[in-house]
Amino acid sequence: MAKRLQVILQDPEYREIQRAARARNMSLAEWVRQALERARLRQPLGSVEKKLAAIRSAAGHESPTADIDTMLAEIERGYSSGQPK
Repeated sequence: MAKRLQVILQDPEYREIQRAARARNMSLAEWVRQALERARLRQPLGSVEKKLAAIRSAAGHESPTADIDTMLAEIERGYSSGQPK
């Protein structure tokens, strides 16, 4: 279900947004919808504490690893070997 949102802008700000929309061949409403979508997607999901806890937990695990150049070389050898996965 769609909802209507009313936003009050000062005239100069409204004209600037209107120009930006026109420059992209968009309606003002579509420009605003896309701007709100971009702003929403930039918002982090989850709390910083929860993300840090996940990183700390992962860092505590023992995993086989190597120098990045060694790992990349091994990956490339695997690609060029032509053997099926």
